[in-house]
Amino acid sequence: MAQHLSDPDPLLDIAHRLAEAAARHTLAHFRTPHLLAEDKGGASFDPVTAADRAAEAAMRAVLAEMRPDDGIMGEETADLPGTSGLTWVLDPIDGTRAYISGLPVWGTLIALDRGAGPVLGLIDQPFTGERFVGSAGGAVLRRGGAATPLHTRACAELGQATLFSTFPEIGSAAERAAFQAVSSRCRLTRYGTDCYAYALLAMGQIDLVIEAGLNAYDIQAPIALVEAAGGIVTDWSGGPAHAGGRAIAAGDGAVHRVALEILRAHL
Repeated sequence: MAQHLSDPDPLLDIAHRLAEAAARHTLAHFRTPHLLAEDKGGASFDPVTAADRAAEAAMRAVLAEMRPDDGIMGEETADLPGTSGLTWVLDPIDGTRAYISGLPVWGTLIALDRGAGPVLGLIDQPFTGERFVGSAGGAVLRRGGAATPLHTRACAELGQATLFSTFPEIGSAAERAAFQAVSSRCRLTRYGTDCYAYALLAMGQIDLVIEAGLNAYDIQAPIALVEAAGGIVTDWSGGPAHAGGRAIAAGDGAVHRVALEILRAHL
């Protein structure tokens, strides 16, 4: 059931301000003709656009004004150390490949790390008007002036699970083999949804997300959201995932344990 919007946490209010600052730039460029994307280089096409850079710059400007003592970790600009013990972890456009293709599964990721992982996180999809928020107060979908509580769904059996991942060619050859061992036992596997997969997990629409090769700014906001919705996110060893690398997110602890055992057995 939708609820009236209320964010008494001043830090969460800052996170919303950051999302709004980023959205002005991401929406201005999305689905525009001849959007230019540079390749950052590497083993595969890794695009960056003017929208990525402008959105991160806008968020950093908000923090410089409102939270000057906090640290900042972002994808497009060098890390900025802080003195408060708090670090904002920003990805202006997670899913730039989808963004330049006109597919609305990209999102702006905003998390706040107190040093041992995120204490709040947002996945903002401004084109669809969806803002997924995870904090100590729980997980909610903010849309159209209302906040709808989010909860992961029960799924104790891997054979009933729906699994998402950004790429079918996930990670190294060994990581791909481990992923495929899990995927082969799931009811359905889908690809290409970037951060939106974690939002679907928090909504109770899917059951698992498995990825590798992540950076901290790719995973911290999703961790906060999924955990606030009742799910679990770890690395492939069952430890913390907030530093990046390999991650497995599940809505149900039982299916997480089964999938994790398979991943471990194949690495």
